[in-house]
Order: sequence, then C-alpha cells, then structure tokens
Amino acid sequence: MVTAAELIAIAAYKDGKQSQAFPSFGVERTGAPIQAFARIDDEFIRTREQVSSPDILIILDPTLISLNPTSDCDEKVVVIVNTSKAKEEIKLTYGPNKKAVPAGNIYPVDATKIAMEIFGKNLSNTTILGALAKLDGLLSIDGLKEAIKEKFEEKGEEIIKKNIEALDKAYHA
Repeated sequence: MVTAAELIAIAAYKDGKQSQAFPSFGVERTGAPIQAFARIDDEFIRTREQVSSPDILIILDPTLISLNPTSDCDEKVVVIVNTSKAKEEIKLTYGPNKKAVPAGNIYPVDATKIAMEIFGKNLSNTTILGALAKLDGLLSIDGLKEAIKEKFEEKGEEIIKKNIEALDKAYHA
C-alpha cells in the first residue's frame, strides 16, 4: 500500500492537484497490516498529520475487513475492496453507533485475480488503483499511467507495461 499511496500522490500531482503520501507503521514484521495515506486537494495542503477519517478507503487485504477499518469513518466513506465477493456480501460499519456502510459506497474489485493473470503473483497494489480512477474524477487513469511510468522507470518497460495493463483491467472491471 505504500507504493499505491505514492502512485496516488504522483498521479494527483500530474493531474494538477496538490498531494502528499506517507506510510504509517512501526516495528511490524514483514507481512503485517500497515496503513498508507494520500491526501489530494486543489489547494496547498498544510497539515502533515495522520488521516483519521478518510473519504476513500482502499482495503487491499480482504481479511482486514474483520478489523472493521471503517469504524472511524462517516456515512460518506467510499470503500474499494480487493475481493471476489459481491458488494452486498461485504459488511462494514462506521461511527460509534456502528451503522452499516451502504452497499452503494462499496466497490469490490478482484485485484488479486487480475494481478495473478498478468503478473503471475499477487501484485494487487497498483492493480486496485484502476478502481480508484473510476470514481468521480478524483484521479485520471492517464495520471495514474504517468505515475506508473515514473515510479517504475528503472524497473523496465515490461514491468511498466504489465502494471498499466493491470490498472486498465481493474478500471474496466
């Protein structure tokens, strides 16, 4: 998710917006759940503090749903989940009264399946960003493609091509 947050920030900047990205983790072991944040605004972003109530939440590991990552969110939260389940099967709550996040605010995409088809392994972090680009103009798909080219330039054309293919496939899923 750290790479995904960086790609979000780069894409937003390429789309002419202000942005920042930062991870939040301590001494966790490899593979432990971590958080990464991205802020996007049309105006200069002064704050540097952790995001406590996100507008959009991306859940890359569907097993984390059981931790209810939306508990500090409000009723407007949009959730993109890496899962093969239908949105009606995904149960998330928000706020102190634990109201259900409306199914209309939940966007499942099987980023793992797409990544396995394209990469042969679960590299779903860039893949799932295709679903983010589909949301109401927050980021453009072209901005994300440019961000991928910039971020993975040293890894070669084949890696860039596969990441863009995965991004496109999730965008159209």
